[in-house]
Amino acid sequence: MSVSADPVPPMAAPLSSRAGGGRLAAVDALRLLAAAGVAAYHYLGTPTPHFWGTYDLTRTAPVLHALSRYGWLGVEAFFLISGFAICMSCWGRTPAQFAVSRIARLFPLYWTVVLVIVVVAWIARLAGQRPGAPVDLRTTLGNLTMLPGPLGLRTTDGVAWTLWVEARFYLLMAVLLLIGLTYRRTIAFCLLWLTLAAIGRELHSSVLDEFLLTQYAGLFVAGMALYLMHRFGPNLLLWLLTGFAWCYTLTLLGDRVAEHAAPAARGGTPGWGICAAVLTVFLILLALSGPGPLGRLRWRALVYAGALTYPFYLVHQSLGIPVVRGLLKAVPALGLVPAIALGLCFSLALSAALNHLVDRRAGAWLRRRLTSDIGVPGDPVGRRTPPPDPPVRQPSSRTGTVCQP
Repeated sequence: MSVSADPVPPMAAPLSSRAGGGRLAAVDALRLLAAAGVAAYHYLGTPTPHFWGTYDLTRTAPVLHALSRYGWLGVEAFFLISGFAICMSCWGRTPAQFAVSRIARLFPLYWTVVLVIVVVAWIARLAGQRPGAPVDLRTTLGNLTMLPGPLGLRTTDGVAWTLWVEARFYLLMAVLLLIGLTYRRTIAFCLLWLTLAAIGRELHSSVLDEFLLTQYAGLFVAGMALYLMHRFGPNLLLWLLTGFAWCYTLTLLGDRVAEHAAPAARGGTPGWGICAAVLTVFLILLALSGPGPLGRLRWRALVYAGALTYPFYLVHQSLGIPVVRGLLKAVPALGLVPAIALGLCFSLALSAALNHLVDRRAGAWLRRRLTSDIGVPGDPVGRRTPPPDPPVRQPSSRTGTVCQP
């Protein structure tokens, strides 16, 4: 897979805990770690020897290049976190409330970044340079839907393919919400999902692959199982569900490794064993950060870093990499590593501005308006009360965590 098509989306829902008195800062830290891996892959681990022009990373920074080649695993890490966070976000909400929370969280930032990329591409075109993103109106309008792939269009922002994966996961969770979100139904849903996904792989069915996300189903299910442990406490059934999902994930991980093996041949082929070990360490960290002792961590800096992860993910490749290339062209004596550092600083500063101006303001406004629109009298969907959980186990003060809207 090309470098421009392999970032990952950090679209985890707000991770809050009534029992703990705040957000799950340790999970925010994991989102930051996954984002750092993705950025490292795009900036330092790219398999193309001359991605930065005359600078060859395999010669100028061989150790950083060798380590960063595994940063694409941040894709899988984000999907794992999403299973945990979206299950938390769904609990106690109606399907309409869940839809509003996702739309208000994702679209304002995405729309803004797409339009900024198009404007920058137009400026580059007027300056006689080749734009890095498509600038025609048809492609731009298609990208604003967040569905450029299914519409047969190029992505304005190279990371948009992962948003479509997340959107299909949200649709599956919406189905579960319509049925009624309870402890037992969630477990049954996870087992059924994995079983049907395995059948889809056996049948080589592209239709089932699209609807059931067969490549990533194990990651989402493992995250959901860890959230159930966080909410209700660990038990043998949940550990078995997690183990089954993880065996499924590591088995199919070979396909993803193969996608990155051919272009990385010059710097060494990524090994399945190393990739499986790295991803398993991340699973253990999530288990420690949710149901485990790290769930008590309350560092505001990590919470803020988690809030910047989504805008950083959107801008670091399509806007940050052109900045680095511009610096290398304008100031050749600067050197590659300092230019990359400045490009990352630019991406972080832009992410902070987007978080403050767009996410906190436009996102909050959109949430209020949509909530008002779906909450009018006589709207049975907006006023539906979710079914209570069965008396599986009363959560303790450590595990009795629910998501605050």
